[in-house]
Amino acid sequence: MADSAAVAGLLWDHWLPGHVRELVARPLPGGEADGRRLVVWLAGVHDIGKATPAFACQVDALADRMRGVGLAMPYRREMGADRRVAPHGLAGQLLLQEWLEERHGWAWRATGQFAVVIGGHHGAPPDEGQVHALDSHPEMLRTPGASEGLWRQVQEELLDANADASGAGERLADWRRVKLPQTVQVLLSALVIVADWIASNTDLFPYAGADEGDRSGAGRVAAAWRGLDLPEPWRPVEPVGTAAELFAARFDLPTGARPRPVQEAAVRMAREMPRPGLLIVEAPMGEGKTEAALAAAEVLAARCGAGGVFFALPTMATGNAMFPRLLDWLDHLPAQDGTRLSVLLAHSKSALNTDFAALRARSWQRVVAVDADGDADLPSAGSTAPRAPAELVAHQWLNGRKKGMLSSFVVGTIDQLLFAGLKSRHLALRHLAVAGKVVVIDEAHAYDTYMNSYLDRVLGWLGAYGVPVVVLSATLPPDRRRELAAAYAGASAEGEQYAVLARVDAYPLLTAVAPECPPVQEAPGGSGRSSTVQVEGLADDLGTLADRLAIELADGGCVLVVRNTVSRVLETAKALRDRFGEGTEVTVAHARFLDLDRAANDARLLELFGPPAPGRVRPARHIVVASQVAEQSLDVDFDLLVTDLAPVDLVLQRMGRLHRHPRPGRPERLRVPRCLLTGVDWAVEPPAPVRGSERVYGRYPLLRSLAALLPVLSSTGDDANRVVRLPEDIPALVRQAYDAGGQVPQAWAEAVGEAQDAHQRARADQERRAGTFRIGEVSAAGRSLVGWVAGSVGDADDTPAGRAQVRDGQESLEVIVIQRLADGSLATVGWIGEGRGGLPLPQHAVPTAEAAKAAAACGLRLPLQLSHPKIIDHVVAEIEQFYVPAWQVKESYWLAGELILPIDADCQTRLAGFVLNYSRTLGLEVVREK
Repeated sequence: MADSAAVAGLLWDHWLPGHVRELVARPLPGGEADGRRLVVWLAGVHDIGKATPAFACQVDALADRMRGVGLAMPYRREMGADRRVAPHGLAGQLLLQEWLEERHGWAWRATGQFAVVIGGHHGAPPDEGQVHALDSHPEMLRTPGASEGLWRQVQEELLDANADASGAGERLADWRRVKLPQTVQVLLSALVIVADWIASNTDLFPYAGADEGDRSGAGRVAAAWRGLDLPEPWRPVEPVGTAAELFAARFDLPTGARPRPVQEAAVRMAREMPRPGLLIVEAPMGEGKTEAALAAAEVLAARCGAGGVFFALPTMATGNAMFPRLLDWLDHLPAQDGTRLSVLLAHSKSALNTDFAALRARSWQRVVAVDADGDADLPSAGSTAPRAPAELVAHQWLNGRKKGMLSSFVVGTIDQLLFAGLKSRHLALRHLAVAGKVVVIDEAHAYDTYMNSYLDRVLGWLGAYGVPVVVLSATLPPDRRRELAAAYAGASAEGEQYAVLARVDAYPLLTAVAPECPPVQEAPGGSGRSSTVQVEGLADDLGTLADRLAIELADGGCVLVVRNTVSRVLETAKALRDRFGEGTEVTVAHARFLDLDRAANDARLLELFGPPAPGRVRPARHIVVASQVAEQSLDVDFDLLVTDLAPVDLVLQRMGRLHRHPRPGRPERLRVPRCLLTGVDWAVEPPAPVRGSERVYGRYPLLRSLAALLPVLSSTGDDANRVVRLPEDIPALVRQAYDAGGQVPQAWAEAVGEAQDAHQRARADQERRAGTFRIGEVSAAGRSLVGWVAGSVGDADDTPAGRAQVRDGQESLEVIVIQRLADGSLATVGWIGEGRGGLPLPQHAVPTAEAAKAAAACGLRLPLQLSHPKIIDHVVAEIEQFYVPAWQVKESYWLAGELILPIDADCQTRLAGFVLNYSRTLGLEVVREK
């Protein structure tokens, strides 16, 4: 326990961000000095529950030695199942509570808020039932009879010694009047877990033999800390000068460029908030919200002592796109001499990302104790001489689903943030990970009721921690703005102070919510970038679409066709290829490609349709048929948009891909931005969205979207007055589509009313189901964490099953696709570049690391029709028939435990009554066997 205490002190001194230290210290009368004492003391006593008969009886040889000195205890087999009521964490919690009450005069109620840290050090605080069960078995803590007093003496001596060694003993009289906020209890629990894990690492703290007496005390701890070599937290200094100077220093702006008004306002509001808090940035697509968020994050971090940034995005693809941008920003940050900053890409396939893989390779180090050659000094704070950039590392120890988020700078999917609201083991570590950072939430409009339920609960905890949060959106509904602000403030969204936030129609708009202060809003004005989009209805008929595109592309041009389902993407692409032949290239983009192919598709989209750049040649005539992957975070630019009807905010996002960059050479017919709206049967009243769109979005949001667009919808495309002005019309359209009082045509009223009733029932059901495993709100200071994660889901991780806990919908299956060759042997799929295609995958040995990694890069998410509850067991059973024992060993890191789907040389296989065809150009097609 002494090692854990020493490590806890080092974590406090050298690793914890200043904001976390201040949070822990705030309720303590002695400030940060008390905070350090408390952390060290709790880490020192965390295993006191091992000094009990229930634990000590497990190894007969050691237990017999204890019996020999008078510590009587039954043998393990004699205790039987009753031992289960006394896990050593819970036993330690009750022993510490008893010691505080009986030896130091604490009220029993006051003891729980401190001792629960001991009870939860293996990942979950106990619940009331567990506490009661152990209370009913006092013999698990001390053997009744003659030795009971000796057991008590040993336990009290250990607790006394730890209190004296940590300096806590002299502070207990003052602490007994303290009411620890639940946020502080969580952080203390996480710190004790981290200290315990480090001190339990035998590479850092090898077991000392009888002749290794020198491997103890300060020298042992110094060697371990030196070997661990954790990067210290970011220590930002608030940047001085104008916003223009800050942007010029942090971002590679073109010569003469200045920050846009939204960016300047974000920096100004971050500087002027009474205390760092929530900043909501609503601005058009392409307005530089990402750079505004990073600049604001630097200011907010410096003001509050945050030690890093977590950038949360909707998908792995958007996370991958953001990661190099974060690295570039970090390379522009000033740093003290010798600074190392830990960085992580947080999603389940990050190891396949080339930027992150390269960073990990450069950063690899063995975590093992390093002797100091006679010098046992611990590290100092380092030089204060500024330099740039810092060394970026993907640290070996800060890896995995439980520790990775503790890295200082993290780009990840929104799931990683939502997990902080999920009852799960080691939840305290996720809270410690975000409590010391600035959190940026991108595309905040993209989440449904189920996910927003978790997000709002997490925001409440972030507000209680005082974590600065920056929320970004181009199309945020006004009521959602109000809900986000109220959730962060821990207030009712119905109160007038927050209700007023939803009444503002200005755009762009920034909303600031500082702790314990009224919210403030500012409308900085636009940058002057604007466009006028003509919107026209188009019949949902592939022949009609092909005829229209033939006319529009007569002189060339690049068209984006967005469909709401992959099946519509594929049928549309096939029809257009048949119609246009070789004269017009038709490509597809959707999520049903192998991971490696999808990344290549995204890269090609950016290369062909991204911002103008030297050497970049835009196709003369090209059609891209895409699913929703084209909506988010891809800086692509098309001459004409065809889109299925979707919720209005997503339609506007899709319009943001129209004429995104100045291009003087656009074909004459396509020099005016136009959007053709389809996916609707226009012949009925009200117009009927296609079934696939209704399955994805629901009928009610689609009808409300259509009603909002109706006034600007031209039947011919010739009415120049019926247009969407971007960005000016965004707030009005979003309000019309989402406000409860939004108008719909009288003839639609009955159908919309029925759809609304169904929609409200579905939302209520989502909210109810989300509440099952969602943690509670922050309770009053002094109330212990007992029962905090009662009924938890166990471990939460970024797998399909893990993500399904914080996202509503069926759990999809993910497989790794390999090829079975004509001779029956297995290999990686043949078309992978860089010499990785066709590498052999032997079935009686572990494949080479190169081949296994190449195979793992060919992950594929199967469509939901193969995850339907009626057939999923059959699907999994068929996939698991292909099982290679040689691949299930530790050395087979990339393939062990994965579902493997072999396809034949023609890229085809059969599965559970379906035929699966894969092609590099179309992705996965699934058809039912005849």
